[in-house]
Amino acid sequence: MIKPLGERIVIKVVEDTEQTSGGIFIPDSAKEKPQRGEVVAVGLGKLNDKGEREPMDVKVGDVILYAKYSGTDVKVDGVEYKILSVKDALAVIE
Repeated sequence: MIKPLGERIVIKVVEDTEQTSGGIFIPDSAKEKPQRGEVVAVGLGKLNDKGEREPMDVKVGDVILYAKYSGTDVKVDGVEYKILSVKDALAVIE
């Protein structure tokens, strides 16, 4: 598994399968980039000026929306993940 450092998180991108009302599937090349993912790992957090760790805003299992072109794509054991800064997480979907 991937262990993120500092204020980074690892997410598994949630792919939406899109199909029109007529039953036609939209190919990946025609879709917009997904912006939703499930948090699978969280770093320890940012160190503040006093040397203390600031708490992270997300936790493992959260489904988040993230900035469109953020993060770095990685593949581990055939599974695609994205590593991004917690600042790029825009919202938690409840």
